Amino acid sequence: MEQLNGMTAEWQLTGEDETFADAELRGADTTVTTSGNDDGAKPAAGARKKNLLLIINPVSGTKTAAKYLAEISALFHSYGVRTLLCVTEKSGDATRFVLESGREADIICCIGGDGTLNETIAGIKQAGLDVPVGYIPAGSTNDFATSLRLSPDIMTAAKDVMEGDIVTLDIGRFNDRYFSYVASFGAFTRVSYATPQAAKNAFGHLAYVVNGILDIGSLRPYEARVVADGVTYEGEFLFASISNSTSIGGLLKLPQSEVDMQDGYFELMLVRKPADAYDMQDLLGALATKNYHCNAIEFVRAKHIEVYADPDTDWSLDGEYEAGCEKVTVENIPAAIRYILPKKN
Repeated sequence: MEQLNGMTAEWQLTGEDETFADAELRGADTTVTTSGNDDGAKPAAGARKKNLLLIINPVSGTKTAAKYLAEISALFHSYGVRTLLCVTEKSGDATRFVLESGREADIICCIGGDGTLNETIAGIKQAGLDVPVGYIPAGSTNDFATSLRLSPDIMTAAKDVMEGDIVTLDIGRFNDRYFSYVASFGAFTRVSYATPQAAKNAFGHLAYVVNGILDIGSLRPYEARVVADGVTYEGEFLFASISNSTSIGGLLKLPQSEVDMQDGYFELMLVRKPADAYDMQDLLGALATKNYHCNAIEFVRAKHIEVYADPDTDWSLDGEYEAGCEKVTVENIPAAIRYILPKKN
């Protein structure tokens, strides 16, 4: 039994006396007891047990993931895996946990929303690690999880971390900050980070939808110049996204045929301010049919993108707030992260 941050944390490391990083439970905001079982696959005799760094955001989504911690730990133990649990309390914790304990891990797994994954990826890149990443989606929207076709069921997703295939995917760099799947500004962008956590916990994705409707009154065009692989697009834009995903904000969907998360390119979408009713009709039709190759929208692929705009233009990176600046440079980093994804049938 350890006393941490004034809390009592009861922690039995996968039912064994062995320790991973001194069996330290960091930042605990809850009391969790885990234990192993004898079910499932067994490691070969004499094989070294794998270390798994498990990072959980206990307030993500509707706060249900923490209820499964004992089951998840038992599942991992049945596959011969030792687990160090780290519980986030504030922004930046997931990155810090990776920097502090990631070097000793054979697998790094996070439970939470897209923001928790964003911080985990940032820690991996900052530490210069090449460790497979498991993601158990438990957020309100889980955009990237949808693109990766991860199971929305907590225990199924956990099992996939143990049995899945390793697939190398691209990520992005926004000036000096990393992101997993999207950088955006404009219409509804602030919804992803401005929706109250209490509302997300209570209503899940519906909270984003409601907040998006309420945000309609604040729609305005943003004057910007965007240079994508040397080609310039200039004007007033209602929305801009630089993405590597088929789902953005849970509201905007890109066809699977348009997105390849391993090709070294982003999908750049620039929604222009409609000049007249015909443009508006063109725009609405494109959004309804998911055919974004039209006069109202610039939809191209690019590796290197520069955005020149008002420094007060707020951005969202994987659903988290990022302050703007006069010049933003976004680069695709190909084959940057090794994800553990469900086996293909």
